[in-house]
Amino acid sequence: MDESELLPIRSFLEQLVPFNELPLDTLEQCCRTLSIGYYSKASVAVPLDENNPMLYIVRSGAFEVRDADGELVDRLGEGDYFGFPSLLSGEGASNQVLILEDGLVYHLPPAEFDRLRLQHRHFDRFFNRAYAKRLRHERRFKNRDSVTTNRISSLISAELLSVASHDTVTHAAGQMRNQHVSSALVLDNGKLVGILTDRDLRNRVLAEGLTGEVTVKQAMTQMPVSIDAKALVFEAMLLMSEHNIHHLPVLENGLPIGMVTSTDIIRSQSSQPLLLIREIERQQQLPDLITVSRQIPQLLQNLISADARAEEIGRILTSVTDALTRKLIMLHQAILGEPPMAFCWLAFGSQGRQDQVACSDQDNGLLLAQEPDEQARDYFQALAAGVCSGLNECGYMFCPGNIMAQNPTWMLSHDAWQQKFFDWVESPAPKALMHASIFFDMRAVCGPSSLFESLQQSVLKRTKDNDIFLAALTGNALTESPPLGFFRKFVLERDGSEVKGIDLKHRGSALINDIARVYALSAGISEVNTAKRIKRCIDAGVLNRKDGLNLADALEFIAHMRLANQGEQFEQQQPLTNFLKPQALSSLMRHQLRDAFKVVHDSQSALRLKFMRSF
Repeated sequence: MDESELLPIRSFLEQLVPFNELPLDTLEQCCRTLSIGYYSKASVAVPLDENNPMLYIVRSGAFEVRDADGELVDRLGEGDYFGFPSLLSGEGASNQVLILEDGLVYHLPPAEFDRLRLQHRHFDRFFNRAYAKRLRHERRFKNRDSVTTNRISSLISAELLSVASHDTVTHAAGQMRNQHVSSALVLDNGKLVGILTDRDLRNRVLAEGLTGEVTVKQAMTQMPVSIDAKALVFEAMLLMSEHNIHHLPVLENGLPIGMVTSTDIIRSQSSQPLLLIREIERQQQLPDLITVSRQIPQLLQNLISADARAEEIGRILTSVTDALTRKLIMLHQAILGEPPMAFCWLAFGSQGRQDQVACSDQDNGLLLAQEPDEQARDYFQALAAGVCSGLNECGYMFCPGNIMAQNPTWMLSHDAWQQKFFDWVESPAPKALMHASIFFDMRAVCGPSSLFESLQQSVLKRTKDNDIFLAALTGNALTESPPLGFFRKFVLERDGSEVKGIDLKHRGSALINDIARVYALSAGISEVNTAKRIKRCIDAGVLNRKDGLNLADALEFIAHMRLANQGEQFEQQQPLTNFLKPQALSSLMRHQLRDAFKVVHDSQSALRLKFMRSF
């Protein structure tokens, strides 16, 4: 390899951890041992030779590492590595490396890899830590409480039992008996139209004195509650409890693929989050509810210790908060009596997005079906004050900005809420934009879904393709930037004390929330969870697939770092904060955190180009 070929390779590796710490003569010798491979997307996967393992260094392109079950292990781009687990363990490759985009990859021979590890401690430590992280990632799904974090698809039996609505109940019952099941899906032309259970046969056929010749349509439960195959088992349990049902049709891309019953779930393990929620639901007095709520910090710590995904932790903790909120509403309704009109308790901010972690304060409001008279206003004022006070005593602090249902400003009729949103959209002043970052992430925690959906849909019609509002919202989303300075060095801030660190919330997760919100509102997407917003935006074509996946990965990584940091603070009995000290990180983690912040920076640039170029 002559000098002209060597220079670009050396220039690339000089910027790459851990090669950047090698002496110049060692780096040049290393470069001369490299070979170069070109991998085309048409080839689907990188051919890994078990007899000739190498360290693969990605120069360009995009790749995915998946395990033998097809589970995503890692996504790789420029400056990332694969192949090192085989070099370190001496075992053959068990994972597959899929080619997402055409790419160039440098190959480092095993002899050179071993020499560098032996002679340079930082080089050896880097790849050993990378290997340990990979092992933790691959094991975490097997080691965690399956009910808490497994997908509902893991409980579906291989065989789907279905009948048609025009079949007789005798035929359907015979099918159920032969399959030893207590229910069947009712499909017409492949579409789910109902569910037939033993209870339906008992209550709607036998108890009514009908014969077995009546059709399934007459006996079935129409429009049954269903669940997506990717949902957590934990969420299925909540759904069954909420609707008092024991059978859930499971859908994949809107099509039925199976059934899960309460018995299926009981056969799996018990769930600490669900036990806590059930404990909340059993309480009849506020002091007892406060006592139970003291278990929430330990629940968070258990989930962090189990290495659960940040997205899953947010959903689980928010489900606990929702249950606590609903119970407080029920306790105060028992004192105040029946409400004078229909209402929804609204959650905003992190509870609305279902990404709560430690240190969450309250952001909530009341949506009333109509304009209240004085008597109704007094009722809802007493209800809101009681619930907000109860949440505060349970550890959810009063909102510093007073965005709470007990504030009359945020206890409004449907029409008044609608007008308030319209005013923010049509006159996007700075204060309105500040509100947009909170109130446009809204979700109904309690109350009729139709009332909430009517408000949400009317708001989305105003935001969709509203260039002036979206440009202003984008400008507001770009007032903060990721904490990266020149040469990709971290920009540190003080957390109110003498300690300097990286604000993972306001300079990381919150920026991604802002980006996803703008894209979602521009397309009229009703989803408010940030990860789901990103997916919906990709599906709708308003966000490039590659950029969207990178942004979703950055969201998960930064949130995971924030949770892991708070887990360590909890163990050391320190105050929980969003500030991370970069010196406490390994070089690998610092490298990955910089990459995540670079994705956020690039996404902000793309947002500016898309929504502000005419302004």
